[in-house]
Amino acid sequence: MAKLAVIRIRGRVGVKKPVRDTLSMLRLHKANHLVIVDENPTYSGMIHKVKDYITWGELSAETLAKLIRKRGMLKGNRKVTDEYVQEKLGMSIEEFAEKVVKGEMKLSDLPDLKPVFRLHPPKGGFKGSRKRTFKEGGVLGYRGEAINELIEKML
Repeated sequence: MAKLAVIRIRGRVGVKKPVRDTLSMLRLHKANHLVIVDENPTYSGMIHKVKDYITWGELSAETLAKLIRKRGMLKGNRKVTDEYVQEKLGMSIEEFAEKVVKGEMKLSDLPDLKPVFRLHPPKGGFKGSRKRTFKEGGVLGYRGEAINELIEKML
């Protein structure tokens, strides 16, 4: 089962209540927040409902490792370190990321890890309109493997 990275692109102004509620269920409360979800019918329906506010695609293990290392936060606003992951799980961040992407482990297996990653706006800005889909030259919608490039620009 693939892991999807879902990033909220558009802000809060003018969002209808059903869409706002779905974004809240996905824990995407602010722009440039990222969550990682499983690719299953439940999340697919939620993603389809909020597709005009987010971009998403398949996450690679390398990108997940970089994401955890640079933007991963623990409760109490402490950064995730190699030592912490080694102490709690007995493996490196790269090994943990690989197992998460393969579906052998979940992000929640790392104690106290916050489920939302707060990202910076992308270096060089978004290429295209924030109101058009990725296929049309915009930023919204499904990106596939290209989501990894966007995440790297936002770290």
